[in-house]
Amino acid sequence: MTFQLEPTVPVLGTPVAMTRHDDAVQLILQCAGNADRPYLVAAANTHLITLASRNGNYASTLEKFDFIVPDGMPLIWYLNFFEKADLGDRVYGPELMTRCLAASGSEQRHFFLGASDAMRERLQEVLKRRFPALTIVGGYSPPFGDWDDAEDAKICRAIRESEAQLVWVGLGCPRQEEFLARMKDRLPWGVYLAVGAAFPLISDAVPQAPKFLQKRGLEWAFGLSAGPRRLWRRHLVHNSLFVWGVLREVVRRRR
Repeated sequence: MTFQLEPTVPVLGTPVAMTRHDDAVQLILQCAGNADRPYLVAAANTHLITLASRNGNYASTLEKFDFIVPDGMPLIWYLNFFEKADLGDRVYGPELMTRCLAASGSEQRHFFLGASDAMRERLQEVLKRRFPALTIVGGYSPPFGDWDDAEDAKICRAIRESEAQLVWVGLGCPRQEEFLARMKDRLPWGVYLAVGAAFPLISDAVPQAPKFLQKRGLEWAFGLSAGPRRLWRRHLVHNSLFVWGVLREVVRRRR
């Protein structure tokens, strides 16, 4: 089984699928039900794209991913402008996750990797209320900071014993992508989705930006007002780098 993708094009060097929520959900659930190896899915925003454009090791990490969806309105504008993709909205990681959970019913098995025990348990309680038929077969909260090979083996064993088909990974960028790429050859068969901050957002532990701000690409501004001050540098730097990359791409294509 392989992902039959929408056309994939490079966004500042990173291959991103020109896809929509419904198509992405269908592909992910189809592959989860017929997986013959581990499949890796990432949701790309400007942070991920610019990090890959400036860090060769991280770019190599993303090459191991099978499906990268456009999570971020600037990516949608990029794809519409340069590739005439005609996309109306981004494939937002938390929404992609809840749509997959809703569509999977009781037929597919889910595992949650990341966050603290308390946060993960809160998430699972919220999801069971929203989706009573959902089949949750396990979860695990690895230690904060670096961990050793024994911890890698422990994670793989927990996933294997759960017989999960979809593994939701909330370790944060770039850690989650690096972990999945490094472990790809050792992971049990299934679909692994790097969803960043989806766990606290879905469980309402962290407020989400209003839809009208999300549609206008201003989620970062809401994050600055509601989130930790340390995030301002990430938003400012990576949004600026993305704009600079787009301007360079305009010049390159006009030559």
